[in-house]
Amino acid sequence: MLNWLRAGLVGLMLVVGVSGCASSPAGAESLAAIIAPSGDEPVAVRSVPEYRLGAADKVRVNVFGEEALTGEFIVGGSGKVSLPLIGEVQAAGLTIGQFQEEIAQALRQGYINEPRVSAEVLNYRPFYILGEVKKPGEYPYTNNLTVLNAVATAEGFSYRANTRVVYIKRADGVGEQAFPLTTATQVAPGDTIRIGERFF
Repeated sequence: MLNWLRAGLVGLMLVVGVSGCASSPAGAESLAAIIAPSGDEPVAVRSVPEYRLGAADKVRVNVFGEEALTGEFIVGGSGKVSLPLIGEVQAAGLTIGQFQEEIAQALRQGYINEPRVSAEVLNYRPFYILGEVKKPGEYPYTNNLTVLNAVATAEGFSYRANTRVVYIKRADGVGEQAFPLTTATQVAPGDTIRIGERFF
């Protein structure tokens, strides 16, 4: 009887051990298959930083109480805006708040003691969309533009388009990066968007 119990226990231990060894790698492999990204998976969720002015942007400047200094201006190829009275003011690379302060500082240099300056962007740099869309090209930028809005502007996807991933290159960037192609992925002025081809 004792021998029979010992044999049963040994057999049970062997079954548990073998099933554990057999199931563990399979489970790990299944998990790896679930979490491992494929080669074209997006690597990050995009966050668009505060906008910085660039060449071809159109801005409106308002200096309170000074009609002659108020108007609409274009950021030139040199990155500067030519304003009445104070001449050229740096704009490219600055946020709108920094640009306002740049104008105010220039006005303080013997023109106005306490200038009150406001500025806003009227027309942003265009964006570009390439690849598997029906009408690739250059399009005007609008506020809060998303990738799907950009694709709609280009009259939609081609039949070969990869609708899961989008590749975006910033205007001041050196290379493109992959992002999820969703309504949450935003586009910045000057971006180049590329819709890749899906593999059948």
